[in-house]
Amino acid sequence: MSELNTNAFWMPFTPNRSFKAAPRIVERAEGIYLHEKSGRKIIDATAGLWCSNAGHCRAEIADAISEQARKLDYSSIFNFGHELSFEYAERLVQYTPDGLNRVFFGNSGSEAVESALKIALQYQRARGKGTRTMFIGREKGYHGVNFGGISVGGIAPNYQTFGQPVKANHLRHTLDIERNAFSKGLPEHGVELAEDLERLVAFHGADQIAAVIVEPFAGAGGVILPPQGYLQRLREICDKHDLLLIFDEVISGWGRTGSPFASQEFGVTPDMITSAKGITNATVPLGAVFVSDKIYNTVMDAAAEGMVEFFHGYTYSAHPVACAAGMATLDIYDREGLLTRASGDIGQYWENALHSLADLDNVIDVRNYGLVGAIELRAPEALKGKFGGKASALAWEAGVMARGIGDALCMSPPLIIETHEIDAIVNTLRDVISGLD
Repeated sequence: MSELNTNAFWMPFTPNRSFKAAPRIVERAEGIYLHEKSGRKIIDATAGLWCSNAGHCRAEIADAISEQARKLDYSSIFNFGHELSFEYAERLVQYTPDGLNRVFFGNSGSEAVESALKIALQYQRARGKGTRTMFIGREKGYHGVNFGGISVGGIAPNYQTFGQPVKANHLRHTLDIERNAFSKGLPEHGVELAEDLERLVAFHGADQIAAVIVEPFAGAGGVILPPQGYLQRLREICDKHDLLLIFDEVISGWGRTGSPFASQEFGVTPDMITSAKGITNATVPLGAVFVSDKIYNTVMDAAAEGMVEFFHGYTYSAHPVACAAGMATLDIYDREGLLTRASGDIGQYWENALHSLADLDNVIDVRNYGLVGAIELRAPEALKGKFGGKASALAWEAGVMARGIGDALCMSPPLIIETHEIDAIVNTLRDVISGLD
């Protein structure tokens, strides 16, 4: 790679000096495969970054992007509109849980979270409860990298340098390997951890809390699935204390669990859902907040006629090219049945294949649901918290892209994956894990 000058690019979430000393460069992608310039092929077992759910380089999406860029490449969405933005919003809410019929557009998961937090504050003020300015997140939760997101998020390195400028406290995380190791699907133990919300309400006062925000399952925290009944109990406690409940489904949405959204899969309806990533199959950045009619109507009714109801938005909100990509993505999801595929035979095959690694001495837990999973590794004392990264680098060299998080290898393959490709992933990881020391 000597011909490639890597100096100018300050890479995100990357040890730049180490990477640039030995860069891993992807030249092209197709289906579930990444290709290096040398011609080497790597199985993308993470769907990019939890986002290329329909597989890479789908011609239908590329054609829609190209056509839209030639027809209307951009139009301001402040006091103007374009038809596709309204058509796309109407189509999106056909997939959301009942009652979440409004869409606020941004450009990423981070912006979706920031927007949702502001909507929560606006709603509380609009109904005369302006003291409710605090948020409750959860340890090991990831909600993007804007100041609101790192405040409610629970991954320490993301906020330790920058502080937590938005008032927030955090529920305990639900990872309990001692009691739930090698669970298939939702773990049996841990519903009582939802009662931690009662403790925080008692400490801060319900009249100070605007909303609770959690991922249905934690993604970047290490694929941590909710215990059976846990999300239902959070919903009950939020209702008891008149708190909004926000589900961050940037990762879990768009078919990952076997339903369009994990809220539907797990039978719990929040007041807002944040979405991004798979919403456009990651081809063009787009984020969205799905908002309940109750919240929307309260905010609208509180503003004087002719006045802006919500002083928030982005230059590229509902960008026409992004909307076109999103529409084409939905066409593929519908035609190929991808939003429910993980709940069928392929999800069961994935589960069985991952759990076949439980016999390895270096494996202390396997977690899975739908088409997401994690393999927790037995880390040497000197490498605790970093062993997943070591395993991930070796997996890449062996032909599989799996994300190292802490001491785990985490995966979320494209929803188009087939059984022979799952076999290839698991067989490769068996060799990699067996050789770890």
